[in-house]
Amino acid sequence: MKKEDRKQGLGRREFLKRIGMGTVAVTATVSGCDSRNNSLSGNRTVQQEIPTDKMTYRTNPKTKEQVSLLGYGCMRWPTIRNAGAPENGEEIDQETVNALVDYAIAHGVNYFDTSPAYCRGRSERATGIALSRYPRNKYYIATKLSNFAPSTWSREASMEMYRNSFKELQVDYIDYMLLHAVGMGNGMAEFESRYMANGMLDFLMKEREAGRIRNLGFSYHGDIRVFDYLLSRHEEFKWDFVQIQLNYVDWKHAKEVNARNTDAEYLYGELEKRGIPAIIMEPLLGGRLSNVHDHIAAKLRQRVPEASVASWAFRFAGSFPGVLTVLSGMTYMEHLQDNLRTYAPFEALTEEDKEFLEQTAQALLRYPTIPCNDCKYCMPCPYGLDIPGVLLHFNKCINEGRMPSSSRDTDYRKARRAFLIGYDRSVPRLRQANHCILCGQCVHHCPQGIAIPKEMQRIDKFVEDLKQGREF
Repeated sequence: MKKEDRKQGLGRREFLKRIGMGTVAVTATVSGCDSRNNSLSGNRTVQQEIPTDKMTYRTNPKTKEQVSLLGYGCMRWPTIRNAGAPENGEEIDQETVNALVDYAIAHGVNYFDTSPAYCRGRSERATGIALSRYPRNKYYIATKLSNFAPSTWSREASMEMYRNSFKELQVDYIDYMLLHAVGMGNGMAEFESRYMANGMLDFLMKEREAGRIRNLGFSYHGDIRVFDYLLSRHEEFKWDFVQIQLNYVDWKHAKEVNARNTDAEYLYGELEKRGIPAIIMEPLLGGRLSNVHDHIAAKLRQRVPEASVASWAFRFAGSFPGVLTVLSGMTYMEHLQDNLRTYAPFEALTEEDKEFLEQTAQALLRYPTIPCNDCKYCMPCPYGLDIPGVLLHFNKCINEGRMPSSSRDTDYRKARRAFLIGYDRSVPRLRQANHCILCGQCVHHCPQGIAIPKEMQRIDKFVEDLKQGREF
């Protein structure tokens, strides 16, 4: 992009002209999405043009900013193979990231959420490169103080991480800064070490006063005592927003998915009482609500034939008035386009729709899966396992009703073959569950509290039983 374009911004017609051919190319090259991304299971085939002027916006009560109801989660940027790149020869596909950002901005998306921890430390840089081609007032950037490791708990290390975010994002202020995933790990004790004892929360509040942070909040996972404690001090901390996990399963059944989680109905209600805007993460429950069991997908399609399975979850998340934006990690153009059709413009669910989704949630809970959200906080594994890949393949086979259950079943041989071949295709053999040594280093980092070594052991036994033809 020419320097004068960056300063003045592109005219609407010229901008759409420039991205038009690139968008077509991206759509063509990424159409074969896999189980590790939010596949649009049961999706409609829509050919009509997506309007560029119909995005639904919510008002930030503090700043009066108009924030797009669809927010871009930058945790799952697309990658390409590069033998010279570190970490298994993968690097972020910057050209595709730029095209996705261009298309999103052209259709009204203005909120982009990243972190120093995303994409193995590469998300902020890729996001900054894509957004820096636009005038600064064209977008809102959210990032986090992701000081998970004890080596980053010192004031010096946390400050270095904070300042590096400005450098990577190429900005001189952060619109939305979060304390990242409070409640994880050792609950209150860990929160104290990460943000209180080192004075980082006090520092971030002063940065807000100075204008280098426009809005200060936190994202919550895990120990509810931390969430309640931070809200109990709202008059002192004056949280501008809070990011919570909310979807139509977690609304009333979070503990049935994961005993450490708290129902989103409670979390949202506590924020609403205090007038704190909610940012929504995991509206698809790590992609599981877009890849549901076939008979459940059929019921969703029957109710609204032209709607995708995923759109039901996004409509649920956006139907609460206290929600400022709903984040979606859109790796592929078809994910972005489908979500744009949901939010540009947005139609809130009726009470009958919500009751229908409550019945859907109860049906989904009869098909238990491992609550992996593909956040990759457990990675890299020191022994090379692709932990999310293993868990997501297992979940995918459950959701699609293709799990081999008994050698006495008529379709057992077909299901057995499909599971084993799909496993080898999804996860290289040297990175599969049988290579887990049960070191447990991953467990502390999992926001869902998954007993990862135990699940690796269980899946490895299941795979070995399949290979040996043993009875279940």
